[in-house]
Amino acid sequence: MSIRPRKRTQTVISQAKAYDTILRPVVTEKATMGNEHGQVSFFVAMDATKPEIKAAVEMLFNVKVMAVNTIIQKGKKKMFRGRPGRRSDAKKAIVTLADGQAIDLMGV
Repeated sequence: MSIRPRKRTQTVISQAKAYDTILRPVVTEKATMGNEHGQVSFFVAMDATKPEIKAAVEMLFNVKVMAVNTIIQKGKKKMFRGRPGRRSDAKKAIVTLADGQAIDLMGV
């Protein structure tokens, strides 16, 4: 019995789906330090998959994406007007770009 390699297919999404997948960039000190290493961080839709995120970033910013890492950030428990509440969960994607590629988030 031989082991066949897994087929990698190119994920194709519409431009509307791309805008629904990428919500906004993450603008923090840690995220901007990643820019020095060719990494850009975005908040993405909770149901977005890595291939969808890769296709959306490549379509919207015309760059070559090498890798996508995702994180689900659980919402904090906070007080809202004297009552306990909870912030929404958020999904972040850290996108590693190919050498020589860059995305200017401050000009967007």
